[in-house]
Amino acid sequence: MDRQPESAPLLIACALGIERLALRRGSRGAGPVTVLRTGMGPAAAEAAVTRALADPALRDAAVLATGFCAGLAPGMHPGDLVVAEETRDPRGATRCVGTELLVKELVRAVPGRTVHTGPLTGSDHVVRGHERSDLLATGAIAVDMESAATLHSAGRTGVRPVAAVRVVVDAPEHELVRIGTLRGGISAFRVLRSVLPAFVEWHRSLLLPRR
Repeated sequence: MDRQPESAPLLIACALGIERLALRRGSRGAGPVTVLRTGMGPAAAEAAVTRALADPALRDAAVLATGFCAGLAPGMHPGDLVVAEETRDPRGATRCVGTELLVKELVRAVPGRTVHTGPLTGSDHVVRGHERSDLLATGAIAVDMESAATLHSAGRTGVRPVAAVRVVVDAPEHELVRIGTLRGGISAFRVLRSVLPAFVEWHRSLLLPRR
């Protein structure tokens, strides 16, 4: 992919107010970015991202989807990070850009946290029980409701770098309905609060001339 125009902005999309709060609390010194709260679910994400990218100021923006997710693989824990190699929904797959760089920068930004890479699949509802194992069988390592729609919309409105980074808030052994959910949520919030510098470094690398 060709490098972005030197003035190309970064649009970070998340669904929930609590996710936006975490990102804003971690934004000091991270550089100029636009954090968009899309609302919950794929339809809301698609509409919000399409509307945002229609703004001339964001026309060339790189787009990164973030927030919380459900881990699918055994051994995942709340606070783990997921860097998508691609996002999937019924319309197909969207390849992500700069996965290796994101992993490197996240390890630096949140030392000690496990970073998983692989496909991130979309859903239109909260996934529980046997649905989790069914999705794991497709090769996906995590699921959320907005990333695939966000990246699909971003690609439909123009050629641009896209990525998705999610923080695990529940996993097969740590489902939301279980005792300990609050502690897991606090852990995920703290991680999300720390990741914005890694996103900005990913974006900055896209602006550098190719050698």
